[in-house]
Amino acid sequence: MNALIKTLNELMNAKRAGKSEHVAKPVSKLLIKVLELMKREGYIDFKIIKDRFEKVAISIKKLNECKAITPRFYVQKNEVDKFVRRFLPARDFGILIISTDKGLLTHPEAAEKGLGGSIIAYCY
Repeated sequence: MNALIKTLNELMNAKRAGKSEHVAKPVSKLLIKVLELMKREGYIDFKIIKDRFEKVAISIKKLNECKAITPRFYVQKNEVDKFVRRFLPARDFGILIISTDKGLLTHPEAAEKGLGGSIIAYCY
């Protein structure tokens, strides 16, 4: 299973179980980038633990739900709103994480830069 999908599922399971922290492994570059975006938006906080195997310690702040989107839909710059309505509960509530040719961006950043790309995940 993909490291991103596995970690986001485990994170939601930990939240539902009432835990405020979760240690995830394996770690991938994509997972770290997604976690950085979620940290910047204030949903989580994380730190990388380097020992024999690399792990990520994630603490949950104001996260309601996060999921990876499979299959990954390609979205053009003018079609982002359709997927915002599909995956998020309200327009100004939550973020879609889009993989563009400029790196991973949230959907407001991608719209501001006029970019489309592949939808990776969402959280709110």
